[in-house]
Amino acid sequence: MSRAYDIVKKDPNRIIIFDTTLRDGEQSPGCAMNLEQKLKMSATLDDLGVDVIEAGFPVASAGDFEAVNEIAKTVKNATVCGLARAKESDIEAAGRAIEPASSKRIHTFISTSPLHMKYKLKMEPEAVLEAVKNSVTFARKFTDDVEWSAEDASRTEADFLCACVEAAIEAGARTVNIPDTVGYSMPDEYAAQIAMLFDRVPNIDKAIISTHCHNDLGVAVANSLAGVNAGARQVECTINGIGERAGNAALEEVIMSLRTRYDIMPFTNNIDTTQITKASRNLSIITGFSVQPNKAIVGANAFAHASGIHQDGMLKNANTYEIMTPESVGLSQSNLVMSKHSGRHAFSEKLKELGFDLSDNALNDAFVRFKNLADRKKEIFEDDLIALVEDEITSESEAIKFISLHVIAGTSGAQTAEICLDMDGKEECVKIEGNGPVDAIFKAIRAIKPHPDANLKLYQVHAVTGGTDAQAEVTVRLEENGKIINGLGADADTLVASARAYIHALNKLLASREKVNPQMSSVSL
Repeated sequence: MSRAYDIVKKDPNRIIIFDTTLRDGEQSPGCAMNLEQKLKMSATLDDLGVDVIEAGFPVASAGDFEAVNEIAKTVKNATVCGLARAKESDIEAAGRAIEPASSKRIHTFISTSPLHMKYKLKMEPEAVLEAVKNSVTFARKFTDDVEWSAEDASRTEADFLCACVEAAIEAGARTVNIPDTVGYSMPDEYAAQIAMLFDRVPNIDKAIISTHCHNDLGVAVANSLAGVNAGARQVECTINGIGERAGNAALEEVIMSLRTRYDIMPFTNNIDTTQITKASRNLSIITGFSVQPNKAIVGANAFAHASGIHQDGMLKNANTYEIMTPESVGLSQSNLVMSKHSGRHAFSEKLKELGFDLSDNALNDAFVRFKNLADRKKEIFEDDLIALVEDEITSESEAIKFISLHVIAGTSGAQTAEICLDMDGKEECVKIEGNGPVDAIFKAIRAIKPHPDANLKLYQVHAVTGGTDAQAEVTVRLEENGKIINGLGADADTLVASARAYIHALNKLLASREKVNPQMSSVSL
């Protein structure tokens, strides 16, 4: 029997949190992850307390199969789920991939809207209904925990959706997902659709109804919560709201909405909210995809108060302008924490306090960089440490590593960059002229490691903290044959940060050159 179904039967107000960061979230342009990164993120999700981790789409590639299989071997608490189309080959691949998991689920889907059936599937409704029954029945051969999704459910005719849901449950699905695949629904509409299913599907009590909402119109979280109020007991979401197009419902926003407004939504979940900030940061490090400052819950400005009126109220009583505390999501205040006199032990303990657990080599390298930063920067803040350590983590296992950089720039003479890189243990250096220092740096990197088909799509700089001595955090975005890769780099020297960011993006680009069937590498529910 499905673990999630048993939980909800015992506690009807319990919400199952189904995280699809590693599957739907990874389909965000630039958010592809390698095996090591997926394993790290799955451990983070497990620590966070999600009930189900959708680990990937096993039939898409050998790499995706391996990732799901390794996650199934290592996850301790969550149910591990593999996605599959309504095809036996897909379902069999998912079944083999999740086999080592102590708790496993197959998530199979097919489109049900008239538009999708006619133009995407080229199937008649009767054939789709038969495929629903057959796919769920076949998936039950591998696990009792089967989830079925009606792709583009929000644009599906009510009678046909009811028939498909009833058939899926009858075939053995214990979770039925009602996706707003293209982010078209409004909260009232979505709630009404969920309520309609509870009214019209006779066997609906034998399954959990799930939400899966996209954010094309900015209402994914609102739709998810509306679905919960209408009877859904599973929410599908991602860390930082990443996902196809405008993204998915953001896990942190759903969870903190439920926690903060328990008075009108008296539902429980298994999430340790103090792990939210850590999960958000880990994902940003892994993907190189920064969170915008005004992002709810995890953005840099989420607990910042610039208005004098707001600041006055906060000093008198924090509840005047804070409906939740920074500590409730695992965020500590950015106070002065370290100096150049701080020792390695104090540095290590501070990193643990901030949620970082570094290997000995990474810790040693980070401590050296911290000492160098402390010599150059008068005041060291927690945000400085976070940026420094995040940059160190991204470069720890990379094939190409930054060694040194010397730049000549100014209003007269040529702008040149002399850079040295560690290329799989061999030092290589080059000196190149460019149209400005950043152009020279990037040309120098390209000279050492040519990648002619990759184009620079974004170069962005922001300060980690205030002051003229603030560290710079740089984002670089590369595109190659339609694949988009993001890289992050941080340093007190903006040009060094730029080099680190480009090298990070290049390493990810080189690691992602695995051939994947384009028809199976990106699916949207």
